[in-house]
Amino acid sequence: MGSTITSTSIIFLLTGVPGLEAFHTWISIPFCFLYVTALLGNSLILFAIITQPSLHEPMYYFLSMLSTTGLGLSISTLVTMLGIFWFNVREISFNACLSQMFFIKFFTVMESSVLLYMAFDRFMAISNPLRYAIILTDSRIAQIGVASVIRGILMLTPMVALLIRLSYCYSHVLHHSYCYHPDVMKLSCTDTRINSAVGLTAMFPTVGVDSVLLLLSYVLIIRTVLSIASPEERKKIFSTCVSHIVAVAIDYIPLISLSFVHRFGKQAPAYVHTMIANTYLLIPPVTNPIIYSVKTKICRAVIKILHSKET
Repeated sequence: MGSTITSTSIIFLLTGVPGLEAFHTWISIPFCFLYVTALLGNSLILFAIITQPSLHEPMYYFLSMLSTTGLGLSISTLVTMLGIFWFNVREISFNACLSQMFFIKFFTVMESSVLLYMAFDRFMAISNPLRYAIILTDSRIAQIGVASVIRGILMLTPMVALLIRLSYCYSHVLHHSYCYHPDVMKLSCTDTRINSAVGLTAMFPTVGVDSVLLLLSYVLIIRTVLSIASPEERKKIFSTCVSHIVAVAIDYIPLISLSFVHRFGKQAPAYVHTMIANTYLLIPPVTNPIIYSVKTKICRAVIKILHSKET
């Protein structure tokens, strides 16, 4: 056990893929590809929605929010993760660690909120199409976005700020390629029960409530669709929800897997924890642009933009 050090002077050591350090250069290739794909894909979608008047609709405004969270998550972890794999730069200061942790949590909460709003958008479009445009006006969508940002800041700031009060007198080696809240708490030799309670309090009204309301939204959507007599109409309406359902699955499955591994998979190899943790943050920003480009006007808008650049 080392001596106690003030939190602000601590330098944490991040971890790449334990046991596979000799292959970090090779491992960096797919990770670099994923980052480039996430950054380009989400940037193209944002640019298309901003510049194409035909995409100025509620569904695409929410999609622009989802792309913004994807960019935020990617940028929040890009430097530390590729720094480890390319240059073996593992050090991160306490303040930088808190900042990274806040932005990762913030964009995760925002992603959860936007997926809920997109479910609400589908529910309104299906159950009350005549009032859809009246309810989801541009100003109301902007208010929803601002409220989500404020909620995220108010909920997450205490959780991250309370780490400053802890003393860190054990190992300063973190077990991920980025600063993960439970990971940092484990290094403290101070009572962390308050931190755990505040962390739970922060995540339950955000991701927890969002997931319950998301499930409820789809129960209502399914009930509404089943009340439609024509099988062709049912199929057509359900097809408008496919992209969102896939996005929700891709977002929540890694999150649930990470939680289960941390709680029940303590005997699993360290690289399993690391790879699932990296997948949890990287896969949704990479796949969401692809999912929403397949069956929407986004694909045609992006092709139009790329074609105009060539000419």
